[in-house]
Amino acid sequence: MKAWQLTEGASSLDDLHLVELDKPEPGPGEVLIKVHACSLNYRDQAVMTGNYFGGRTTMPLIPLSDGAGEVEAVGSGVTQFAPGDRVAGTFFQNWDDGPPNPSAGPALGAPPANGMLAEYVALPEQGVVAIAESLSFEEAATLPCAGVTAWHALMEGPKAAGPDSTVLVLGTGGVSLLALQIARARGATVIATSSSDEKLERVKALGAAQGINYRATPEWGAEAAKLSGKGGADHVVEVGGAGTLAQSIAAVGFNGEIALIGVLTREGDTSPHGLMLKGASIRGIFVGSRGMARRLNALIDDSGFKPVVDKVFPFEEAKAAFEYQSSPELFGKVVIAVGS
Repeated sequence: MKAWQLTEGASSLDDLHLVELDKPEPGPGEVLIKVHACSLNYRDQAVMTGNYFGGRTTMPLIPLSDGAGEVEAVGSGVTQFAPGDRVAGTFFQNWDDGPPNPSAGPALGAPPANGMLAEYVALPEQGVVAIAESLSFEEAATLPCAGVTAWHALMEGPKAAGPDSTVLVLGTGGVSLLALQIARARGATVIATSSSDEKLERVKALGAAQGINYRATPEWGAEAAKLSGKGGADHVVEVGGAGTLAQSIAAVGFNGEIALIGVLTREGDTSPHGLMLKGASIRGIFVGSRGMARRLNALIDDSGFKPVVDKVFPFEEAKAAFEYQSSPELFGKVVIAVGS
């Protein structure tokens, strides 16, 4: 079979190669998936450049945590899936449900676990989930990391987003747009930021009530709090990192929550003191569980929203997909079509 593989010690896109590997066979308790589509996340860029947890990869590695396809065969003992089922891998292979725990890993697409950017992948049964019936393989491939992260941020904390909630999302990448769509499906009001007025019009078309150009309004946190009409947002989906956290603290409302997700910026004011007078909190988010994926899929089938797929690249053009995913043109998710 064909697969894309990072060389051991990879530090750039030049270290990603299309290779021929043996087609895997499903062992006991495993599911063999014929992969139809994969999607890219910021995390995959960090793995490729050697800037992910643990540094450069210590093994030849098939990248990407996110992929969807069709079950081709199952190993002995498998009871939850059968050939022909439409499925996706889960980001964490051992986290079935419940709160974060130290035994969730491994995570696909980083040592010691190969990822999904191959024609066939064999995964343990517990690391596979049925995809939403209403989604194509390309759409479903956007969810294992970004979709579950957005769901975790908005729906698994002390207070789930709902009709009385105001949600602030930062930028127009995959997590932010999926959070916008989840929030709207739950009846929440959404405020979005971007450096592009054109992109702000696009997020309004997706259901955002207000948009803030953070270049034109550097104190966008205070502006978001003002636009909320109640002193601040109930939920802030913080994907920026240290460089945006101070503004997110300014934006969050009384008893509100900042879902801390991003590492896009590494330098900035990270003092938490602005939370004190509001009784607000910060909750760390690192993707989520198989149960969260199931609940997200149920909401999608119930509400009918479709993840925003920006561009689909052929399998042979995976490097071009990586390049586009890191460009300022990105709006939503980049998908690689693997096979029909």
